[in-house]
Amino acid sequence: MLMNLDPTWLMMAFVVVAILSFIFGMALDGLLGSEGFGPIGNTVVVTAGFFLGIFAANLYGIHFYDLKTAVATGLVGAFACLGALAVLKAGLARL
Repeated sequence: MLMNLDPTWLMMAFVVVAILSFIFGMALDGLLGSEGFGPIGNTVVVTAGFFLGIFAANLYGIHFYDLKTAVATGLVGAFACLGALAVLKAGLARL
């Protein structure tokens, strides 16, 4: 799906996801506090996880024919990435 997008649409998708991730990252910063990565860090992690989730699904041969499925897959990737990095950070803090 990402490979078939025109560069203009890919930039627009990235900007929309980054803006929404920033708003979400600000809220997460209030919730997670010192266990999080800060507003910008949360934004980077969620945005990267969103696109990595879609890219990983495409590598496994899953093709998205509608936007709802792609967004759901991206959100799963974003939360999985944020959760994995938060657990890793908490584990390293205990060392």
